Amino acid sequence: MSYAATPGESGFCRLMKHQGMQTLGWAVGGVAILAALWLIGGYLISINPTTKTFAKFGLVPTLQAFPELWGAGKIQNALAASGFRLGAGLLIAVVIGVPIGILMGRVKWFRDFTNSPFQFVRMISPLSWMPLAVLVFATWNGSIIFLIAIAAVWPVMFATAAGLAKVDPNWFKVARNLGARPLHILTRVIMPAITFDVLSGIRLALGVAWIVLVPAEYLGVTSGLGYAIEDARETLSYNHLTAMVVTIGIIGYFLDGILVALIKRYSWHRGA
Repeated sequence: MSYAATPGESGFCRLMKHQGMQTLGWAVGGVAILAALWLIGGYLISINPTTKTFAKFGLVPTLQAFPELWGAGKIQNALAASGFRLGAGLLIAVVIGVPIGILMGRVKWFRDFTNSPFQFVRMISPLSWMPLAVLVFATWNGSIIFLIAIAAVWPVMFATAAGLAKVDPNWFKVARNLGARPLHILTRVIMPAITFDVLSGIRLALGVAWIVLVPAEYLGVTSGLGYAIEDARETLSYNHLTAMVVTIGIIGYFLDGILVALIKRYSWHRGA
């Protein structure tokens, strides 16, 4: 794959541009193969008398549904509602997970004392908390945010603890010898050292939260991506259903890409 190099462009810039073009090429090729398989599958469904009812699951009807959904404001409204719940849940998970993770990484007795109960609670499916959440929280929004937070807090917490455990203890000794106070050690040593791990944990948490969000919105609420899928299923609008599924994939991929860019930009692990 060739590209035009600008005058005076450095070898490093040319290499990065070449790698970027290769990555884009592979991505476009992969999406094209997926679209071709979907197109073939939709055609086979449409010509089969026993499955013809589900022909709207095909690629062409799905693509045709996007302008209709966008014009009616359904995609925008669903993204706004789900985005609020996702953002609030992730924010709570980070606010709780990072400090506890730092304690686990720095205080041995705290790590030994909490490891078993944390691992036990972590292995409970987040959606199994739904009946309890409905009883505790007055609104469905609060229940869904709770489910997202309890699902997302563990990757953030354990990634933070693992990152801090890898930090050379001599760094803290040197900082204390230079007169650093606990706040200085936190802001000048700990946080820069674990940025990569914290962001990696948030990336994992995003994936878990994104998976929990949609089924959590199947019940009770009248907005969001999950509700839009359930509404499309009940009204037999199969092209709307697949369009919303594709929307979920696109937004999730976009959010994951943002976190990957942040990991590469703000961490010391530039090769991540």
